[in-house]
Amino acid sequence: MNQSRKPKRRVTPKDEGMARRHARGRVMLVDDDPGILLAYARLLELEGYACESFASAVALLEELAAGKARYPGPACILCDVDMPEITGLELQQRMQLAADMPIVLMSGASAEHEVVQGFRSGAVDFLLKPIDIDELLGAVGKALARSAAHQAREREHRALDGAFATLNRRERTVMERIALGETNQAIADELGVSLRSVKFYRQHVMEKTGARNLPELVRMIDTMEGRGG
Repeated sequence: MNQSRKPKRRVTPKDEGMARRHARGRVMLVDDDPGILLAYARLLELEGYACESFASAVALLEELAAGKARYPGPACILCDVDMPEITGLELQQRMQLAADMPIVLMSGASAEHEVVQGFRSGAVDFLLKPIDIDELLGAVGKALARSAAHQAREREHRALDGAFATLNRRERTVMERIALGETNQAIADELGVSLRSVKFYRQHVMEKTGARNLPELVRMIDTMEGRGG
């Protein structure tokens, strides 16, 4: 039976432009002051970032819950503290598991305990209004760099998961012994196999994981163990 195929949408210059902006960084701007939203959105877009504005933390959470497809790239939240329904600090608590989307808090007049709470909960920065432009852009840049680093680690972890999944039981055993610093001969004696077989397994481990040398393989193993892999 013939199945009709949905035609692919043509990639436009606008799509390419948005992809470049997202690759530089996406800023989720949250403030209940329309003037602040407009001014900061313009500033961030002039800097080449993709910017999405929300009049409340509730609106942001609803947008994130929708799970819409996004262009790849780092992302962060720039959020006012004093807002109705859900404050900036409450939003920060809800977003703590989203490590790839760090938060920068801003406020017109925050008490000392709010600043302390914000930093202890992992805020990249806590800016007091009126905010200097360079200070604002510096905080956003720092947050996006943190997001990019997290995304890079996640890509590395996925690649390691895929590579380690290709190892058979014997190759995993040899890899674990190598990581403990055992010699090929010691591994052969312990497993009751020939030295040639150990060298064969060792070569396969290096090829499948993509490790260029022993220190790199050990680093990969430590990374996986650190994640409970």
